[in-house]
Amino acid sequence: MGKQKTIRYDLMDDRSFDQALKIDRKKGLNEREVQARRLEFGKNELTEGKKVSLFRKFVDQFKDFLILVLIAAAVISGALGEVSDAVLILLIVVLNAVIGVVQENKAESAMASLKKMTVHEAKVIRSGVHQIIRSEELVPGDIVLLEAGDAVPADGRLIEIAGLKVQESALTGESVPVEKTLKGDFNEATPLADRTNMVYMHSSVTYGRGTFVVTATGMDTEIGKIAGMIQNTESQATPLTQNINQLGKTLGLAALICCGVVFAVGLLRGGNPLEMFLTAVSLAVAAIPEGLPAIVTVVLALGTMRLAKKNAIIRKLPAVETLGCASVICTDKTGTLTQNRMTIKKVYANEGIIDAEAIKEDGFTPSEKFVVRIGELCNDAQIIKDPGKSVEVGDPTEVAMVDYADRLGFEKNINIKEAPRVGELPFDSDRKLMTTVHHYHDTYLSFTKGAPDCLLSKCTHYLKGYEILELTPERRQEILSANDTLANDSYRVLGYAFQQYQKKPPIEEKKLENGLIFAGLTGMIDPPREEVRDSVRDCHQAGIKTVMITGDHKQTAVAIAKDLEIFKDGDLALSGAELDQLTDQELDDVIARVSVYARVSPEDKVRIVQAWQRRGDVVAMTGDGVNDAPALKRADIGCAMGITGTDVSKEAADMILTDDNFSTIVSAVKEGRGIYDNIKKAVHFLLSCNIAEILVIFIATLIGLPQPLVPVHILWINLVTDSLPALALGMEKQSDDVMKEKPRKKDDSIFAHGLGGRIVFQGIVLFLISLIVFVSAEKAYGLAVGRTMTFCVLGLSQLAHLLNVRSEQQSAFKHLFTNRYLWGAMAISVCVQLIVVLIPALHPFFTVTALNAVQWVTVVLASVAPLAVVEITKAVQKARA
Repeated sequence: MGKQKTIRYDLMDDRSFDQALKIDRKKGLNEREVQARRLEFGKNELTEGKKVSLFRKFVDQFKDFLILVLIAAAVISGALGEVSDAVLILLIVVLNAVIGVVQENKAESAMASLKKMTVHEAKVIRSGVHQIIRSEELVPGDIVLLEAGDAVPADGRLIEIAGLKVQESALTGESVPVEKTLKGDFNEATPLADRTNMVYMHSSVTYGRGTFVVTATGMDTEIGKIAGMIQNTESQATPLTQNINQLGKTLGLAALICCGVVFAVGLLRGGNPLEMFLTAVSLAVAAIPEGLPAIVTVVLALGTMRLAKKNAIIRKLPAVETLGCASVICTDKTGTLTQNRMTIKKVYANEGIIDAEAIKEDGFTPSEKFVVRIGELCNDAQIIKDPGKSVEVGDPTEVAMVDYADRLGFEKNINIKEAPRVGELPFDSDRKLMTTVHHYHDTYLSFTKGAPDCLLSKCTHYLKGYEILELTPERRQEILSANDTLANDSYRVLGYAFQQYQKKPPIEEKKLENGLIFAGLTGMIDPPREEVRDSVRDCHQAGIKTVMITGDHKQTAVAIAKDLEIFKDGDLALSGAELDQLTDQELDDVIARVSVYARVSPEDKVRIVQAWQRRGDVVAMTGDGVNDAPALKRADIGCAMGITGTDVSKEAADMILTDDNFSTIVSAVKEGRGIYDNIKKAVHFLLSCNIAEILVIFIATLIGLPQPLVPVHILWINLVTDSLPALALGMEKQSDDVMKEKPRKKDDSIFAHGLGGRIVFQGIVLFLISLIVFVSAEKAYGLAVGRTMTFCVLGLSQLAHLLNVRSEQQSAFKHLFTNRYLWGAMAISVCVQLIVVLIPALHPFFTVTALNAVQWVTVVLASVAPLAVVEITKAVQKARA
């Protein structure tokens, strides 16, 4: 039989198909054939890749350079007696490792969810006998029976159908159930969603019944291929993670070099080896912002709490920040950009197309009333209303008709009692019609709905007002033109007709579906969400490209995209078949112009994400189906739908939208940008302060001055300034202009756009002021007072420096009191810093002495001097700009 996944069974004629699978359509397989095929193809189940133990995953988290540096810092801090510092650093390291292990379990969780989705039982014909077996026992060639409500247990080709419709949205992205056929005009380029003579594992039957022959099982099914892609798709390191890792390496190397130089120069100048070693080690601890991982984690956690209130659940902390640098959002259409609810928007009756809601305002004409009544009663859907909620049962198209009638005041239950159904001709894919017969008072009415062209061919008259007129060729053409107008605007069009009888007619096609009276047309569509258009505009203003990727037809997708301003003049739309014809290079050449992709496969979605990533873009991807999972995992940030999303898509994603709304993504982008700005402020503050601490010791050692600070001073200042103040910067409110800036490049350093220069400049300012205070105070008052004043100035000036880093351009005095956490942190840190000097009992422990009033005035003036210098610098830069 050959390898099943390489064969296009949908393209074969019946004879070739039967020969390829060696089947008997009436008897099915016998037990001997089943056993042989099970040996060849294995069980019909999804298999998982090789698992890595939890311990191995945990150990792997400690391979990062910054983590190793932090562990070294913890060991050194403990050796110096700073036990609390050592414990805090180790707690941070362990917490990060645990979070990393949780994140690595995503693919395994997604696989577990996929396995849960597989069907447990299947109805088959074997050896001519109907049997119910476990689904994992299916093999290629098995004959499987389906009926409404069943889940499809394997991939297969249909051999019998009766009005069969299958919901395949989780696999293909098609928003409405697919009407199945036995034959079709297929070719090698026909996308999965259009192979209507096939059914696929995990889809569900919504209408009718059918019989199919299994063509693929287990990992060879379309679901299985997706499972394999999930296992083989690597998650992308977030830009923040990459930046922090690079920062750790840079700081670690710089600290080691500086400490080595300080130690070596100190020894050459005759310093005490132990004292110089302790100084160098203290400097190393001060140089590494060990609190940064904790600050980043806390700031991201606070961001996730804010986003949770805005309907976005974050599964992976760095994902919040990643959204902030998103330059492309690839979004699904159904339910994300649209309401995921087929809605009647247009009605054609009385010779004109009108808005559906206008009927209620203008009152009903007989034609309009008949259209609504037929749509409601020639219908198997229901809307069950319970207190506080309603449950929709049935095909989405039929639900739309019932909902429309309900909104106009027609109650289906009452109407059914008035005109109970006494017969029906179910929908058939060949007729493309459905007819029901109703007993109404002393007469009988037949109601027919279906494809307009098929319906019109059965009509001889039409309803105009209260008159029934002959359907002339001219009138017929007018109706067809109205149908074309609605179809070209991407509406799903249905026609409605009726007939009246004095006695109950025979329930047969020739009688019920001939000589009909045409009533009208409806155009329905899944309408866009009202708020999405503004969100798309916000994305455009923020330099973010919005791309629609959907399983629907291109024409429908483009119409919605134009309405939402995603698709503009000069943009391109590609179908999955057209995309398959492009090489990677050709796709790279046009990717920036393509705004809509339609009828795409899971592989196509991953390919689109990779094409954008090759350009250096940061890609956010939304999805709800199983077919979206590989792309969600491959994207820089995957956003799964919380309402309509499958467990598989949620497990593969970094973020879950609890309202399935595109606008929530835009809110998350704004939040992410604000969070990254705050993390940059924390880095700015910590590094500029650390540079000052390093330079004070380093330069003093180089030029032969006494040490301005002893090891305990450095460690204490580091403890006071690296914790609460830096964390408070993470609580800054977002700038009003945060969505007016272009997204930053994925490979941009955290020091890009002048931040590195500002950090160095401001660190030098803090250092110079501290060194000047030391030199002058040591000369005037002695070494003990000089060190105490330097200790106070270096600590307090860093706290004043907090105000400098709140904004790169704006004055520190603008929006001065908008962050109460910052002022609280400053107050606590100032008190802790001063207590050491103001309480005599602590002087021996911290090697400080009391200061007089003049010395305190010098300390205060010197501490606020950096604030004045930076304010002047900002004013000069603003004047130049």
